[in-house]
Amino acid sequence: MDVGLFDFDLPEERIALRPANPRDSARLLVVRPGADAAFEDRGVRDLVALLRPGDALVLNDTRVIPSRLYGRRHRGDASARVEIMLHKREASDRWLAFARPAKKVAIGETILFGDDSASNICELGRLQAEVTGKGEGGEVELRFAFSGAALDEAIVRLGELPLPPYIAGKRPTDLADARDYQTTYAREEGAVAAPTAGLHFTPELFAALEKRGVSRHFVTLHVGAGTFLPVKADDTDEHRMHAEWGTVSAETAAALNAVHAAGGRIVAVGTTSLRLLESATGEDGVIQPFSGDTAIFITPGYRFRAVDLLLTNFHLPRSTLFMLVSAFCGLEVMKRAYAHAIAEQYRFYSYGDSSLLERAG
Repeated sequence: MDVGLFDFDLPEERIALRPANPRDSARLLVVRPGADAAFEDRGVRDLVALLRPGDALVLNDTRVIPSRLYGRRHRGDASARVEIMLHKREASDRWLAFARPAKKVAIGETILFGDDSASNICELGRLQAEVTGKGEGGEVELRFAFSGAALDEAIVRLGELPLPPYIAGKRPTDLADARDYQTTYAREEGAVAAPTAGLHFTPELFAALEKRGVSRHFVTLHVGAGTFLPVKADDTDEHRMHAEWGTVSAETAAALNAVHAAGGRIVAVGTTSLRLLESATGEDGVIQPFSGDTAIFITPGYRFRAVDLLLTNFHLPRSTLFMLVSAFCGLEVMKRAYAHAIAEQYRFYSYGDSSLLERAG
């Protein structure tokens, strides 16, 4: 499909730089498919009324790590500054990452992060990595001098929380973001971007939903930095998705299949939960246990197998995520929904408001 079909104009002032406070006070646009579908302006707390007893929320419990690192690359006596954005762990000592600037980064170079004056490879303020591979779009493979828990500790110590570029370009990351850019249920470390639809949930909202008879289930998808990358191709067939690692337990798969068998609806909280569930579901609609990489790319024409409703924030023009919601609810419906959201001054992107989408067909 022509990527230009997924373009729209968004006033810059509609981009949220801070989240709603409290979290569940964010606005919620309800979108139903169909040419004559009307939109409902609601609030996130209205999920209690909008969902039915027997429905099931599926939430991504990944936890964001401070994956933006600043260092110097060294080749002989020459050195230069470099910014590294980790996006996918390949082994206990290896990460795929995006480098900036990337053009002059070469295989075999050493990158030192932290205090150059430190005498050991990894002390309180230093970490070393070797560039072992280089791909397209600024992607590099790094082999670190430490592995496992020791490497994790070093990344936490030296890294910075990776706010999306449309926020980080307008203000510095601060202590509030360490709280605001994690879901209240985040527990499995490994993401470099938050599953932002989940940022709206509070313990009070969960309690009200549980009382309503809406169950809660967790999956894990470690969101990669590829989620920030623009689609540069002119046609969707030419775009390559970056793989992300995820898992759906046998217990969760069985519970969600039971929800469908009993007539309940599966509500994916965020596009990450949806993509993982669709990756784990067979042609027969049965959700299977899953553990591994997924690079699923959902565009209009895709036949959804698992998810009935999608709770998601508002996405970038020409992005893979706007393509996904257009596949879920219909391209023309989503264009009208976004035009409505802009006119009604909804707040967009990671720290913005949310929408509840009903699946077309």
